[in-house]
Amino acid sequence: MKIFISADIEGVAGVVHREHTSRDGREHDRARMLMTEEVNACIEGALSSGATEVVVNDSHGTMRNLLSETIHQSAEYITGSPKPLAMMEGISSNYDAAIFLGYHSRMGNYGVLNHTFHGGVVENIRINNKDMGEFALNAGIAGHFGVPVVLVSGCQHTADEAVDFIPGIQTAIVKRTINRQSARNLSPKSARDLIKEKTIVSLSRIPEIKPVSMQGPFLVEISYLHSGLADAAGILPIVEKINPKTHRFETDDFITAFRFIRSLIAIAGALH
Repeated sequence: MKIFISADIEGVAGVVHREHTSRDGREHDRARMLMTEEVNACIEGALSSGATEVVVNDSHGTMRNLLSETIHQSAEYITGSPKPLAMMEGISSNYDAAIFLGYHSRMGNYGVLNHTFHGGVVENIRINNKDMGEFALNAGIAGHFGVPVVLVSGCQHTADEAVDFIPGIQTAIVKRTINRQSARNLSPKSARDLIKEKTIVSLSRIPEIKPVSMQGPFLVEISYLHSGLADAAGILPIVEKINPKTHRFETDDFITAFRFIRSLIAIAGALH
């Protein structure tokens, strides 16, 4: 059994502020340690379930967060950016299941540190008239390769997004949102114990959880926080501006849609 893990940081227990998530934050190294230990708990659960290969993709910010010297020796990990599939780099049809750790809710929803890819750029992303955050978009990539997403960890609003998108998915709620920058958290050890337990349960239910199946054509709309960001990203000729801060484009392939989304965000983000 081969398992792919995409690991973010905002949904880790104890992480609630930019000082945790930004590389220049005073508490960033502590958050990195908490993130790495939650990943290790998931790896332990996967190994105890019979996994023969576990690959972790570091998926936050610069994607250089996991502590190399303490990550579980039985796993391999992908680090650095940019990467063509970003948070899902390394996924392929060779995997039996994917797990999303430390995830957060989409921009505009309730949830600790909610955003969609770039909190200073993106107001909303819609595909075929459905609002989609990082969880849904990344689950769509896994589904493109026929891989089911069986578990997500984070706050209760992240769990709600996941259950709404993937029936039967397991959730490890390691904290409960009070507002965007505060939460009631499990202790680090309790969070790790829960993640390990839920990993074991989720991998036992792989046959019951279907890969996300998204059928094209895909009509994609990206709304930015202000019109200047849309002006900058409008250099990409595939897009049509439908209002001062929203672009639209269409494609038949989900991976192409995702890569255009990431490209637009990168271009707009150069102004941020």
